[in-house]
Amino acid sequence: MDFNGQIILITGASRGIGRATARQFAEKGGRVAVHYNSNAAAAEETLASLSGTGHLLVQADLADPEAVQRMVDTVITQMGGLHVLVNNAAIYEDHTLSKVDYAAWQTSWMRTIQANLLGAANATYCAAQHMIHHGGGRIINISSRGAFRGEPDAPAYAASKAGLNAMGQSLAKALGGHKIYVTTVAPGWVETDMAAAYLAGPEGDAIRAQSPLGRVATPDEVAYTVLFLASEGSEFLTGTILDVNGASYLRM
Repeated sequence: MDFNGQIILITGASRGIGRATARQFAEKGGRVAVHYNSNAAAAEETLASLSGTGHLLVQADLADPEAVQRMVDTVITQMGGLHVLVNNAAIYEDHTLSKVDYAAWQTSWMRTIQANLLGAANATYCAAQHMIHHGGGRIINISSRGAFRGEPDAPAYAASKAGLNAMGQSLAKALGGHKIYVTTVAPGWVETDMAAAYLAGPEGDAIRAQSPLGRVATPDEVAYTVLFLASEGSEFLTGTILDVNGASYLRM
């Protein structure tokens, strides 16, 4: 896989899957725009860890449509284009229906859908406007197995990821004629900061036992799948959703 000459924007690249993906793209010659919302220090660490030169740090609250447009415009203007968009940024909030009041329920739903789904939709729109007029590109969404198996303690998260799946498949059809290929990666549990408390807690062993491999994925394993989908030769996978969950959840 060779990404020399390509410009890649990764949302939520300050840590976890986003950071691993940024590093792998840079190792393969890509120039990476590292997006973050509030954790500037972690984003700076990601930027400093990247191989090569010409990378960029960009800040945006993905729940703000104007901020999303500024982010994409900044990448295109300062880096000279955009070839790959990875919609990775997401939030996960516990809001079990029986344990929260109505106001908290509404707030969590709005915050999650705005960040996880509408933010990705707006970033995709802005990126695609450029790609349509500049020879095409790749858009890769990071979903979750929770979109298929459900998230009883975080239904908004599962719904946002299911929406991301449907959006990706719809846009694969809409944009294929413009040589824009849209794919989705659906991980299970991954060793990230978001999952650390669960994996270290009393349920950790049971979570790892969900896979016959006896462990959860590493961020690098998910990142490798993203790079594969962004690489030359994977065009006919447009519209697909690839599970990266170690056979912990199998769907028809």
